[in-house]
Amino acid sequence: MSARLGKKLQLSSAVNSVRQHGALLVFPINNSQQPHSLWSEFFPKTRMVWDWNENSDYRVGEMWQMMKRLSDCREVVYSKWYQNRATFFSQEVFTAMLSVRRTHQMSRNQFSETARVLFEILENNSPLSTRKLKEFADLQGRNNETAYSRAMKELFTRLLIVGFGEVEDGAFPSLAVGATELLFENLWREGSALPPVTAKATLERFLPSGSHFRRHFERCQ
Repeated sequence: MSARLGKKLQLSSAVNSVRQHGALLVFPINNSQQPHSLWSEFFPKTRMVWDWNENSDYRVGEMWQMMKRLSDCREVVYSKWYQNRATFFSQEVFTAMLSVRRTHQMSRNQFSETARVLFEILENNSPLSTRKLKEFADLQGRNNETAYSRAMKELFTRLLIVGFGEVEDGAFPSLAVGATELLFENLWREGSALPPVTAKATLERFLPSGSHFRRHFERCQ
């Protein structure tokens, strides 16, 4: 961690922020205040600029590095969930979401063929890097990129898969992904046993009706 940031980007502070809010983006969308983000938690009222040259804001890179460490710490849950953007959930909120999703879960026949193939691979081997997952599913190459991305979005939005660390995967590191049931077996079980009234109360407390995250969650059901 950069000495310039001191203790500001400690993992424990990020975990506490996620637990306090229930769900947080990593970076704001167009610097909007909502949905709330870890960037805004650590650097309130600071405009974030995506710029990766030598004169860019070093805090963006530091936040990116923290995101990677946070993604597999197991104290929070990481997903490309909201508009395909990096999103962290507290265990409490994610368990409640699993509980509610269980009553609306689509059968596998309603998934795209590509999503079914990818999910079956991850059910047997998690986590996997992007390169390995594409290799096992025979989805390498630019021509398959759209189908792969759409299928992964299906699985992320239905909470069936999560992100879990990064893997050195060729020229650039890639997000490792895995089946939620395998990587967070305890939350998966708790979600199945959680009374619906408790799950709904938890969502209302952290993702109140009308909020960006709640509307997105309801659209994904």
